[in-house]
Amino acid sequence: MAQPEGTVLRDPEILKEVRPAKMPRRPIVENDRSFHWITEKVCGIVEGKTPIWWWIGFCVCGMVASFVGVGLIYLVAVGTGAWGLNSPVFWGWAIVNFVFWIGIGHAGTLISAILLLLKQKWRTSINRGAEAMTIFAVSCAGIFPLFHVGRVWFAWWLFPIPTSNAVWPNFRSPLEWDVFAVSTYGIVSLLFWYMGMLPDLATIRDRVHGVARKRMEEARTVFQRKFEIFYYGFRRYFYGILAMGWRGSNRHWSNYEMAYLLLAGLSTPLVLSVHTIVSFDFAVANLPGWHTTIFPPYFVAGAIFSGFGMVLTLMLPLRSMYGLHDLITQYHIDCICKITLATGSMVGYAYMIEFFIAWYGANPYEGFAFVNRAFGPYAWAYWIMITCNVISPQLFWFKKIRRNAALVWVVSIFVNIGMWFERFVITVTSLANDFLPASWDYYTPTVVDIFTFFGTFGLFGVLFLLFLRFLPLLAFAEIKAVKAEADPHYQPTQEDSA
Repeated sequence: MAQPEGTVLRDPEILKEVRPAKMPRRPIVENDRSFHWITEKVCGIVEGKTPIWWWIGFCVCGMVASFVGVGLIYLVAVGTGAWGLNSPVFWGWAIVNFVFWIGIGHAGTLISAILLLLKQKWRTSINRGAEAMTIFAVSCAGIFPLFHVGRVWFAWWLFPIPTSNAVWPNFRSPLEWDVFAVSTYGIVSLLFWYMGMLPDLATIRDRVHGVARKRMEEARTVFQRKFEIFYYGFRRYFYGILAMGWRGSNRHWSNYEMAYLLLAGLSTPLVLSVHTIVSFDFAVANLPGWHTTIFPPYFVAGAIFSGFGMVLTLMLPLRSMYGLHDLITQYHIDCICKITLATGSMVGYAYMIEFFIAWYGANPYEGFAFVNRAFGPYAWAYWIMITCNVISPQLFWFKKIRRNAALVWVVSIFVNIGMWFERFVITVTSLANDFLPASWDYYTPTVVDIFTFFGTFGLFGVLFLLFLRFLPLLAFAEIKAVKAEADPHYQPTQEDSA
């Protein structure tokens, strides 16, 4: 029966027909996997036999990482002239690579801290790998400014340590600010990463005895049995020390959640401040192309952009190799792709605003700096940057692209390449063509530059592979906590019981 016009619908049956049905929430864990399955899947990566691809990757990364040691030893022996630095380009690949690696490390703390405070449950499947990526990226980043000072044995002068000569660092220099910002960021990120692993490390510790007994039954010789006894005895003490006496009591969980929340609140401003301070290395200099107020937000957006690109680059192959499709789902990939699209669009907007500011400011030197970037001797680097950072992320508007893991992985590689070229364009083009045309020069990196940079990728790979082998890749305690079954008021439905 139709109700008169202007009346409010009150009939429950009519309301049921009028109200649209709620869309079901996407599950964090697909196929309704149990707590036991999650534990076995994640712990199996650490407890299982080392796969062949791991040994191959470790040997290759170790060989590439040796380039860092050889390059730095040669640099200290002959001086910074081994790098391709010249007048006026006194900042070259070292500063470019430093900013690049710091940007890579931003996604870990963003996923862990900001998304935790925003109660985004999808972060739980990727936060552990992203946090590890942050620690290793900061370690690689610290190499370049440390050796860029030239006399590396005096690098400790950067810290405000009282000496008999009363030598104090120049606190007005943004390079000095980097020392405090990056070191604080690294320490807080390390604490955040380690504290989040405590429940998982305790689980692995408690499972050592069962795994050892199974391996003892599989041993065929006396030597194998003795080796298994020694190896798993060592593992029990190793994980026991790392777990710090965790027993999973109510008091432990209460203190853990409070400390984790406090560290998240402490890390959140660091995500924004660290790359802001790194951008001050350029923005406070009175040089066309650098002296602009858009650098702090522009650098932060670019850092998050490159960080999430590296998360996709690392997690997609691991998802396939370890069969983690039920834990790192398509929903996670969609969320990361959308954040990458948003931050990539911000970076593209910043590129346009730079040209507008140069034109609106009516400074001929500033205008020349940006026209020279796009059409000068380094135009090839500029357009690679535009293609990778602005055009390629726009593919994520399409659901078919986001659902194709191979294409997503390729786009993430382009993002990493483009963000390195962004730092190269900002650093080199503004220096190579300065105020005096008679001093202009073309910067070309040397073999030492190239090998040292690619060696840091090997170092990053070695550290990440060791992390995969000995520490839990996924935060399975947090994954269990966001499942519906973790709610104390959860009531299983007929489908669950079936």
